[in-house]
Amino acid sequence: MPASFERLLPTEEAEALLELTREIATRELAPQVAEAEEAGVFPVEAYRLLGKSGLLSLPFAEEHGGGGQPYEVYLQVVEEIATAWPSVAVGTSVHTLTASVVDHNGSDELRARWLPQMLSGDWLGAYCLSEPQAGSDVSGIRTRAVREGEEYVVHGTKQWISNGSCADYYILFARTAEDPKRGLSAFVVPADTAGMAFGAPERKMGLACDVTTQVLFDGARIPADRLVGEEGAGMRVALSALDAGRLGIAAVATGIAQAALAHAVAYAGERVQFGRPIGEQQGLQFLLADMAAEVERARATYLHAARLKDAGRPFSRQASIAKVSATDAAMRVTTDAVQVLGGNGYTRDYPVERLFRDAKVTQIFEGTNQIQRMVIGRDLLR
Repeated sequence: MPASFERLLPTEEAEALLELTREIATRELAPQVAEAEEAGVFPVEAYRLLGKSGLLSLPFAEEHGGGGQPYEVYLQVVEEIATAWPSVAVGTSVHTLTASVVDHNGSDELRARWLPQMLSGDWLGAYCLSEPQAGSDVSGIRTRAVREGEEYVVHGTKQWISNGSCADYYILFARTAEDPKRGLSAFVVPADTAGMAFGAPERKMGLACDVTTQVLFDGARIPADRLVGEEGAGMRVALSALDAGRLGIAAVATGIAQAALAHAVAYAGERVQFGRPIGEQQGLQFLLADMAAEVERARATYLHAARLKDAGRPFSRQASIAKVSATDAAMRVTTDAVQVLGGNGYTRDYPVERLFRDAKVTQIFEGTNQIQRMVIGRDLLR
């Protein structure tokens, strides 16, 4: 259970949503985590539970089946899920990212056709952007979509796709022209599309239940009416969506750090050395205090960016700052949590070891922290 902290939520409805999330995370998700992560199974039932509870559609308009909640509320729900099960929180963030592509860029017809299903709680999305040779460099995408009549024929390989072979639909970014910046387009691709196949799940350091695979397109035919926005607008679509997606990862990282802090505080109060709990040692208290400060700063940065987004103001730089701050904090806090637990922290008998492994990738995906620093610096000098 997280160490106590205060949340400031905008409405009573938001308070109730957080309470519901905390109850689900504590009673339903947390008891499954250790066994499921060890086995690396995809947590289908966990997503179904979140979907039935209305937690997979929060920041979208009610007219399409969404929860009509501000982004700052949605992100705190993601953080709450992450304190119990980071893999599921990542999957939730990715799903929201995919639906937001259609919500913010699709035509009225496309939104009316696809969003209700995406937000129903029955479907889970995946975001097909990265490729073996194109990670941070989106302009290096080679997957091609060639127009043939009323269809696009797609060939190519996508890499590092969260929800991989387990998603119900995919937001695909493919090259429709040679121009490196104006040659990308985005498509909605249901999972039952012929010509799609999947690689074996990646054997990762952490987040084992966030099943990550290659997605292979070999002559897949996509009806032209599944194009999101205009042909050639894919670069803009991808980068604008990632600003919001980075806030999701910041919330996940904050949840990981919060959980690590909670375990460290509990252990420091119980572990006795030299005749008294180690938490009574000033050196340990200072370490825990620094960990708490890291968590609070991380939460403050993502909430500030989310409030700018909710107000319709530019938030790209603040999203990058939140992503860097929260994910670096998660790595430091989980490292210190292992230290607080000493030898026990280094074993898989205690959850801080898993949280340490889960934290690392948050500094890498949704744009590495080195890329985020470039974004921040360029924005400052613009």
